[in-house]
Amino acid sequence: MSFIVHNRRGSKKHFQADPLLMPKVPRINYLHLQEEKQRLQLKKFLLHRMFLVGHLQENVEKKDISEYYEQLFQSILKHHLGETVTGLLLMYPSTFLHILETSNGTLFRILLDYVAHEKSETEFMIKNVKIIVASHNIPTRLFMQWHVSVIKVPVMYLDDVTQSQSVAEVTTDFLTMTHKLALHLFKTVKVGTKGPSDNLHQVAPDLLLPEQTIKYLCTAEEFMDPATFLNMYNRPIHVTLDSEIVWPAPSRF
Repeated sequence: MSFIVHNRRGSKKHFQADPLLMPKVPRINYLHLQEEKQRLQLKKFLLHRMFLVGHLQENVEKKDISEYYEQLFQSILKHHLGETVTGLLLMYPSTFLHILETSNGTLFRILLDYVAHEKSETEFMIKNVKIIVASHNIPTRLFMQWHVSVIKVPVMYLDDVTQSQSVAEVTTDFLTMTHKLALHLFKTVKVGTKGPSDNLHQVAPDLLLPEQTIKYLCTAEEFMDPATFLNMYNRPIHVTLDSEIVWPAPSRF
């Protein structure tokens, strides 16, 4: 009895994919496009800007607030290397305006720390914080570093214009004056200096926001507090289709 032995090596055929099944156009999503753009610009992360307002605790030392934020930034920087925080903290007699420019993860940790202090039994230095605007993927920074300025001399106003304006009008004036102030500091403050110090009411009195505007925004129900913002941020996005709640399920062909 004889057996015919086939040469397996000689008979092996290389698998060739059907050219009709191969994608002719590379498929990329919007996230990959943004990451590639950041890589070409030598950026490690997407840059975001957030505008916050709130009230200050009575008889609180302004120095303690600035030291709290500086320590918080340093602590976050240990986990998010290279994601520095720039911006401006203006402290009025009873309110404050805070502009933050950094990564999304750093902003998340800053808000999370505030919520943790708010839930604690001890009274925190700042309260009634509201998020006015959060701008995502901004092209460049308005501030080269983080500045702190205390408005020592209260600015006097003839009337409170917020009583006759809508929330949209007050918010528009708020953002317009804030950006003008940021551009003024960008042109006048040199990198590495301490910033505008506590004489902004003398250097640029026309660019300072009235404290009545900040108080108005703190009480406006249209803006979210950090806890509500974080709850929305952590909530998964799930869309329920009509076909998913119909019984029996429709057959698909």
